[in-house]
Amino acid sequence: MASETLLARITDYASRPNPYPLYAELREAGPVVQQADGSYLIGTYHEIAALLHDPRMSVDPRTGGAEARQLPFLRLDDPEHHRQRTLAMRPFGPPHSPHRVDGMRDEIDQITKELLAAFQAGEQIDLVDDFAYPLPVTVICRLLGVPREDEPRFRAWSDALVASADVRPDADITETDTAGRQAQAEMGGYLLSLAEERRGNPSDDMLSAFVNEPDPGLRLTDQELAETAVLLLIAGHETTVNLITNGVLTLLRQPEQLDHLRREPDVLPRAVEELLRYEPPVHMRERLPRTDMDIAGTPVPRGASVILALASGNRDPKRFHDPDRFDPTRPDNQHLGFGSGIHLCYGGPLARLEAQAALGALLPYLGTARLVEDPPPYRQNAMLRGPRHLPIQL
Repeated sequence: MASETLLARITDYASRPNPYPLYAELREAGPVVQQADGSYLIGTYHEIAALLHDPRMSVDPRTGGAEARQLPFLRLDDPEHHRQRTLAMRPFGPPHSPHRVDGMRDEIDQITKELLAAFQAGEQIDLVDDFAYPLPVTVICRLLGVPREDEPRFRAWSDALVASADVRPDADITETDTAGRQAQAEMGGYLLSLAEERRGNPSDDMLSAFVNEPDPGLRLTDQELAETAVLLLIAGHETTVNLITNGVLTLLRQPEQLDHLRREPDVLPRAVEELLRYEPPVHMRERLPRTDMDIAGTPVPRGASVILALASGNRDPKRFHDPDRFDPTRPDNQHLGFGSGIHLCYGGPLARLEAQAALGALLPYLGTARLVEDPPPYRQNAMLRGPRHLPIQL
């Protein structure tokens, strides 16, 4: 089929188990390939990296004439993006709260142990429902200050929001957009009311820090606080679920690398970086040019949808040696797993910490485990790609 249908074929659910041959086809077709729906698809590493740092590229849908939709914090350009990101970062990480994430290390280990304690030798588990989902959800809820009994409420909200943010060429998005808006409003309202309970009565959590900021110039508005809290909760677990699940799937498919990690667990941090390259949790990002541009020799008009296939860039042989090989000791691994530029995922340090703790704790169980279903059933979402279930026989 023609290269102009590549985006439709990549996002087709039938391609979810293995989109990588299509990414190879994309790179062969050229740095920039216009699609039948009018978008421009880019799959080569150096072009993607350059555009992620190009100030002419916008994330604001209004640049293309559309209405801003869910998660507006993700869809703002500088200087407003810089202002909100800076305020959101203050209680989350360096330089203002340098120990917030690292201080979670012992608690993450404890949550991991509690989840693993329920596993029995010889039983079949669903790695997603029994481990990869509850771990990061519990961690981010504790960081924000969400009561434990309320944690289950977030799954339906999260699913609706993630579905509304997917890349869906030529699809009718009315229903998913409506569900996403409703989920955003309900979750934001819940988190804002929780924050209000902490006003003047703070505990050691991020909602308390947001709502009790003493400097009026550094406070988020109520709307910004709700949007930021929703973003932190969604981004704080969705990508990590995929990272852990894709990691286990990769290791069970490659027993020699699994044995390597079991013998040399000190390699685990580098293995997580390689997983972020080899099987990244986020496959695509959209950008919109602020002006008419020439991208690698292709004219692209202002406001056109430019889809950056990060997962394709991570497998570009012009940047990575033997890119289709999973190599836990790969040197110079400047992957695009967390994006790059001003919108680099600032939850990356927490995701790395959780993935290292999760995979490290799972290694003793995986030596005699086997996949019950391969490929497993995948989530519908093409942008946030990962198994919806991963049944494993211990």
